[in-house]
Amino acid sequence: VERESAKRAVWYPNGLPDPQPVRWTALSTPIVNTRNYSAAMLARRTANMTTSLRRLPTVVAAPAPSLGQVAAALASRRSAFPSYEGTRASATSQPKSQNIMWSDSLLSTEERLKMTGCKGATLWLTGLSGSGKSTVSSVLEKKLIERGVLAYRLDGDNVRMGLNKDMGFSKADREENIRRIAEVSKLFTDCGIVTLTSFISPYREDRDRAREIFEKDGLLFMEVHVDVPLDVAEKRDPKGLYKKARSGALKNFTGIDDPYEAPLNPELVLKTHDFTVDECADQAVEALRKCGVAIPQDPI
Repeated sequence: VERESAKRAVWYPNGLPDPQPVRWTALSTPIVNTRNYSAAMLARRTANMTTSLRRLPTVVAAPAPSLGQVAAALASRRSAFPSYEGTRASATSQPKSQNIMWSDSLLSTEERLKMTGCKGATLWLTGLSGSGKSTVSSVLEKKLIERGVLAYRLDGDNVRMGLNKDMGFSKADREENIRRIAEVSKLFTDCGIVTLTSFISPYREDRDRAREIFEKDGLLFMEVHVDVPLDVAEKRDPKGLYKKARSGALKNFTGIDDPYEAPLNPELVLKTHDFTVDECADQAVEALRKCGVAIPQDPI
């Protein structure tokens, strides 16, 4: 109560304005995107939406604060909420520009979790090319979303087609590639998304720096070693890259002429040559549950 009163004092120093009641009107037939839903799943989801709409309470909405009030709230945040002191900018490197300042949110990660019910996490899938990182993360993403958990997959090749399209495969480029995706994943995690990153990320030092970005702000980071022997990965060779590397047509390829430094203490090891893709995804789901991410047993 005291915390909420402090917030209101910041937003409305002259007292709260008279509230205006706003009522929700339940739809008789909820609108549902039916694409890719089975009949049973569609029926359950429609029933759940109808029940949720009927239970929505009457709410009271206050007029939106002015820009001045928002600015005052942000300016007084550190004094009003001492627990938020300290920047959340990355500790692993310094920005090139010195004329910038971190802009704090009016919500902490914990407050966001209480309001949304979504606990964010990053599963950092690392392993040789052909180990099954992308395949497992695709199935895992589907399982999570089917159970109502907000999840998103960041795949190494996909990211290199956009955000990191200027990155090659030299050691320096690999380091920058991992730093960028770690920062993006951190933002996703902070807002409550279970983020699945699928990157070879061969250097232990880079992965440790990625972990540091999360842990300094108390965000959940789980290193997942997708562990298969080199001969198994080479036999799979889904992109034909091992064949190119063996012929000398492809340089700096991990496992052939570039090293892969396996994790020393990963939170999870997935052996895709011993278990099916579905079983590996289930192992990841259980690991998330043990870390406090609420995941229903059955699809919605």
